[in-house]
Amino acid sequence: MPSLFDPNLIKAYAADKQALENTQIPIVTVFGTYREDVKGWHGLPEDESLSDIVLSRAHYSMAFGTAVQAWGGRINKTKAWLVDPTNYVSSRQWSQVSFTETVGKTIARFPMLKTAKDLIDRFGRTKLPILDSITPPLLFLTEKIHKPFLSFHIATGNILLDHGKKVLQVITDPHVRYDYLKHAGNPNLNYCVFDQGTKDELLEKAKLAGLEINPNSIYVTGPPVDPRIVACRDKKQPWRSGPLKLCLATGGLGTNKYELLQIIENLAPTLRQHGVKYQLLVYAGTHADIYHAVENMAKMQHIKLGKLDDQKAELRVIYHPQIVDANELLIKYGFKWADGFITKPSGDMAYDAVAAGCFLLTLKEWGEWEGVIRQRFEELGISRRAVAEQLPAQLTSLTSAQHNTPSFVTRAMSQAQRLPSLYLHGAENILKAYRKFVTSAS
Repeated sequence: MPSLFDPNLIKAYAADKQALENTQIPIVTVFGTYREDVKGWHGLPEDESLSDIVLSRAHYSMAFGTAVQAWGGRINKTKAWLVDPTNYVSSRQWSQVSFTETVGKTIARFPMLKTAKDLIDRFGRTKLPILDSITPPLLFLTEKIHKPFLSFHIATGNILLDHGKKVLQVITDPHVRYDYLKHAGNPNLNYCVFDQGTKDELLEKAKLAGLEINPNSIYVTGPPVDPRIVACRDKKQPWRSGPLKLCLATGGLGTNKYELLQIIENLAPTLRQHGVKYQLLVYAGTHADIYHAVENMAKMQHIKLGKLDDQKAELRVIYHPQIVDANELLIKYGFKWADGFITKPSGDMAYDAVAAGCFLLTLKEWGEWEGVIRQRFEELGISRRAVAEQLPAQLTSLTSAQHNTPSFVTRAMSQAQRLPSLYLHGAENILKAYRKFVTSAS
């Protein structure tokens, strides 16, 4: 067992290992750390003030949402258990984790650096600088398990396959990286994919690489969305009048920070007017710098920053230094409340927003796969590209009805209510696929 310094974290490490060994569905991913919350889940003392290292909300929220689906309510270790080996990287190798987060945040906050593709690729699924660091704890956590693993990150999937384990690998986006082909054709590997088009792409890329994948080993499931978010759509009505409720959301690395601040600044005059046209809820995630930037902007623009439970406030901010709590706050205050989300078209926030019955305005994309996601939702009539520097004029246009034609916002929310079922039941479908894989692998 590596040196972790914290005796309660060492206890959590042992408890995580035992829970993973005894659960029906062992789930693995890489998104960062949630050390304090995992202590709490195992009944150990935790400190809510400490900050997590977060590399991706997506790889947390989609894995956790699938666990929620398996639990059917409160956390149940026997039904499913989720681990991230990043929690247990040794003290000696911890600098690699910090370096990875620093590089990711730097690229996320300075768009010009996104053109440095070699850096971006290093932050890809299997080229993480922390890959060597997460391997020992992952192998320790999984050493005694022979049943298939449900993997939400290609790094965990490939490491386990390298060591002879069985893996159901979830490809969460409608885009196939060649990293997913490393073990193509391996009988220990099955896939869950976004849609039929993604399945076709996976088979095509395998064939072009001279590899063969059994089509029956690929399950079309749809994207995994937390069922609590899907439930937010039940009582939501398409907007027709009154203040438009907008959630401005960053990602796990603080992506699009300056676009979000520009939007708040541009909408500030309308937020100060009598008869508010817009209400804003900013999801800053675990990023204190974004939270404080919104605070400062509110002061400079003379806008009152409301409390989270004040649904009539012109401006509110969701922030927590730990990803589990930040995500829970977003579910509690964001998805049920919002008419629309302004966010990058990522494979978590976009899926979640439309599943909750919201329309989308998309910010600049992080990579090729987000362009594909944006196109999917534009084709469904739910999404448009945000014009951050002219958002007031854009929103005026998008909320204006013409003759007998409802506004874009109304039509988009109506389309979100008619979303194909594949976009709503991905977590449930993935669990069904897992059980089929277990049966075929036994």
